[in-house]
Amino acid sequence: QVQLVESGGGLVQPGGSLRLSCAASRSIFSNNPMGWYRQRPGKAREWVATITTGAYSRYADSVRGRFTISRDNAKNTVSLQMTSLNPEDTAVYYCLGGEFWGQGTQVTVSA
Repeated sequence: QVQLVESGGGLVQPGGSLRLSCAASRSIFSNNPMGWYRQRPGKAREWVATITTGAYSRYADSVRGRFTISRDNAKNTVSLQMTSLNPEDTAVYYCLGGEFWGQGTQVTVSA
């Protein structure tokens, strides 16, 4: 049974924006902080951002000020608004809720 489903990845030019979404089952969404991670080519998976059930958010230094994490409690969805994208942001982005991972969505930043 799929618990988390990401969407919104794609190809974007440097300086552009993308919005990722992660739809979660209600039990996961209501009881856990939700997070975004990414895995860049040839690198280990790294934390990007987290938002608690109370909507407190934290960010990795590499994305702070450019990415915004938010949650929609009515839709059981967590989103990641990404702006000022650069090629170093190219990665597969994963949603994490509790112990569950989404399948990942590819983000490619290239001219």
